[in-house]
Amino acid sequence: MKFGYFDNEKKEYVITRPDTPREWTNYLGSLEYGAIITNNAQGYSFVKSGASGRILRGRFNVPPTTAPGRYIYLRDMENGDFWSASWLPVKKDLSKYESVCRHGVLYTIISSRYDGIETETLYYVPLNALYEVWAIKVRNKSGRKRKISLFSYAEFTNEPNENQDLVNMQYTLFISRTYYKDNLIIQTINENYSELGRNIPQEKGISGRRFNRFFGVIGAEVVSFDGDRDVFIGNYRDYSNPIAVEKGKCSNSLNYGKNSCAGTQVILELDVDEEKEIIYVLGDGAEETGRKVMEKYKEKGKVEREWEELKRYWHSRIENFKVKTPDESFDSMIGIWNAYQCFITFFWSRAASMIYVGHRDGYGYRDTVQDIQGIIHLDPQSAKDRLRLMLAGQTSKGVALPLVFFDYEIKPNQGLSLDNPYYVKRTGYTEYRCDDHLWLYITTRQYVRETGDLAFLDEVIPYSDYGEDTVYEHLRKGILFSLSKLGKHGLTYGLDADWNDTLRLGEEGETVFASFQLYLALKIFAEFAEKKGKKEDLEWAEKEASKLYENLQRYAWEGDRFVRGFMGDEVIGSKNNSEASFWLNPQVWSVLSGVATSEQAKIVMDNVEKILNTDYGAMIMYPPVRTLGLPVFRMILFNPGMKENAGIFCHPQGWLIKAETMLGNGNRAYKYFQEINPANMNDKAEIREAEPYVHCQFVEGKDSPFHGRAHVHWLTGTASSVMVACVEGILGLQPDYEGLRIDPCVPSHWKEFYMERMFRGKRLKIKVENHSGFQKGVKKIIINGKEINDNFLPESEMKDENEVLVIMG
Repeated sequence: MKFGYFDNEKKEYVITRPDTPREWTNYLGSLEYGAIITNNAQGYSFVKSGASGRILRGRFNVPPTTAPGRYIYLRDMENGDFWSASWLPVKKDLSKYESVCRHGVLYTIISSRYDGIETETLYYVPLNALYEVWAIKVRNKSGRKRKISLFSYAEFTNEPNENQDLVNMQYTLFISRTYYKDNLIIQTINENYSELGRNIPQEKGISGRRFNRFFGVIGAEVVSFDGDRDVFIGNYRDYSNPIAVEKGKCSNSLNYGKNSCAGTQVILELDVDEEKEIIYVLGDGAEETGRKVMEKYKEKGKVEREWEELKRYWHSRIENFKVKTPDESFDSMIGIWNAYQCFITFFWSRAASMIYVGHRDGYGYRDTVQDIQGIIHLDPQSAKDRLRLMLAGQTSKGVALPLVFFDYEIKPNQGLSLDNPYYVKRTGYTEYRCDDHLWLYITTRQYVRETGDLAFLDEVIPYSDYGEDTVYEHLRKGILFSLSKLGKHGLTYGLDADWNDTLRLGEEGETVFASFQLYLALKIFAEFAEKKGKKEDLEWAEKEASKLYENLQRYAWEGDRFVRGFMGDEVIGSKNNSEASFWLNPQVWSVLSGVATSEQAKIVMDNVEKILNTDYGAMIMYPPVRTLGLPVFRMILFNPGMKENAGIFCHPQGWLIKAETMLGNGNRAYKYFQEINPANMNDKAEIREAEPYVHCQFVEGKDSPFHGRAHVHWLTGTASSVMVACVEGILGLQPDYEGLRIDPCVPSHWKEFYMERMFRGKRLKIKVENHSGFQKGVKKIIINGKEINDNFLPESEMKDENEVLVIMG
């Protein structure tokens, strides 16, 4: 079943039916002001943090008809019939009501047509703004004069902390109130408190400071309003039939210690074919701020200019990489939607979506360091800034903070570590994870190779607790920490987790997966040491890598697989186990790290295809856990086929694709991409259910009766892992210190494809010819007419604009 299509020219996904299997969402805003919106105008907003900066209320795990949103109702003032500018919440009969939603890059347009009245509502957050805009155009195509009322509805939180707003009713129901004056509703929270503030540490989740929000109307006089939610909705009613809309007039209510809302009414008189526009602005600030914002939008054409500026800005970032292949769905994802999703995960880590309710008030360390990888080729400066922040979240012991606060500043001697009761209380973390700091190595190398900025390694960055060091020394400290945490097999302890949060190996268990990461970290550090001419460091890193290599080969190899780990003498992921006997991560990381021999690599990757692969991707392990239990095997809490219990965890699919390209298996790598490609499920939405334009965290495995159903959208490391695998692996664009290596690994039926990429300020227009149907191998490169008999393109050969021809062979 199909609910929409990709419009690649406009960089939009067009939803042609509003009754999607689930809410299909989009993001608006920036790091400072974020907003989530569905194809039916539901969602919520927040300043800086989805946990402690919530402005608009969201309700989770409820039927869509019971959730609040950015609602605009229309009422025919002659016959009393009413509907909404989005299908929900009124939910008119679809045989009479038409709805189209266009999700674009940080904007959404929802159009409707009912009873001869057309609407088009643009939702966006202007660049660098702390507010959002809803601009609705209403057109009369009915052939007769019409008198239409527009009612707005936005439901404010009573407390910026999401959890406190929804559960602490003995406090939050008595701290907010609303005011109205001249087309502007103001909500205040704790208005008697003298200090106005954000980014203030919370006591028991309560902000304890004064906050103001505004909702303004531009384009017509507000004839009635409601600042009290219960008055606007009415007793024993819901969003589909609010009493204010039904009776055709708000009650001019103001909230005092209950639930605040922004309900307004304007009346439009429309001649035949006439169009009028109303603009709503909603955001963070008191009356003075609201008035200034409203004044901007009295200027004709302001919305159109801002929208065009927003598109130019974000399209230009995404267009730093373009691709045209024989597979349109590949182009839609890698050229547009996967890139866009990488930026969204870069912004908000795992903090705010329709699944993540926003309790995590910061950047998860391992998540964010990996998220950086997905945008390095698109926006290296932003990647560098975030990498600095994450390096500053590393303690002087070398291990990293599990969470870096959204309000965290890079400055020395902050004393933040798990030894600090304040940090533990605010985050809830009591143990370090073994893998967090290990992601720094591949990300730092990727950044340095992308930019050629070797000087970055000498930049001095503070630790999160005390002291400061160069980036190079930060990396050394991380390795020293890991080497201090080796078990009886000479492999690294799992500590609180090793990426897989459901496998708790602790201070006694050893992880093969993270040991592969440590091996790669040592090899990367050795690479940096060589570049810096530090011979002793190079020899030390190579020696430690060699010891680790021997231990991995001696203890972790079972002849047809690399095991997952050890609990003392007990082997996890052994062929002798009846449950969880074969795991995806150690197989692919044996290849990615360079530990696997060519023979081992072929054996394990063939077994991945044979044992783990399905029509919708490779399962994280198999068979599922049914008897192995706590405290180690926490995945037993999940149903078989769900999440880490033999589900298809999508993040490792990117590693799997990359590993196959390293082995030259273009057909298999492409097959794995197609299996998890959301766009490939565009006409199977009833199976996938989630959006066909973004990756999800996991897809249900073959032991589930709903094999192929996808969950946890948008904010997932899948975005970056698949992006890197496709750009560097399948398309073969691999930055190196002195230039760019071009080494595609493609399906043999791709006879020709085109790429356009910015590299160190130079534009490369790359055409690849593969008429003989090779999967991998480059015969020659021709740049600006000059032939190079290699697959490496030196930066010295590049001009500002470059025509590049790559001949595979």
